[in-house]
Amino acid sequence: MKLAKLPVGLPTMTRDIEEVFDRFFNAPQTFPGLAYEPMRKVLEGTWMPVLDFTETEKEFLLRVEVPGVPRENLDVHLEGDVITLTGHREKVIKEEKENILWAEREAGKFLRTIRLPKAVEANKIEAVYADGVLTVRLPKVETAIKNKILIKG
Repeated sequence: MKLAKLPVGLPTMTRDIEEVFDRFFNAPQTFPGLAYEPMRKVLEGTWMPVLDFTETEKEFLLRVEVPGVPRENLDVHLEGDVITLTGHREKVIKEEKENILWAEREAGKFLRTIRLPKAVEANKIEAVYADGVLTVRLPKVETAIKNKILIKG
């Protein structure tokens, strides 16, 4: 078997740039107009799991790939319109006589924040962790049905 190094280039660089912008612009700000909070959070996380954020008519769905992270090491927190996902994965301990030839698995803390486009029902949020994927269901707040009122004369 021949060991080949993946080329470093545009796809990798594009993803790295997107991660920086995602961490900076989607984090909540403590002081309006100042970016202290997003920068603190960027420095806090040591790796960033990939996620999909989708929407149906009735809910938002957040799917985060966190293989190797025990369920007890995961936390989901909603504050206002920002959902924050945190967790940590322990570093894999190598054997005593083992030499690392290639290492790509990331370990340590992670933090992801998503600003929700609409209000959700906080007491109905569900999070399920299965097969290395954390799925968070965020039911949208039901909008009031507008009925025309008949005016009697």
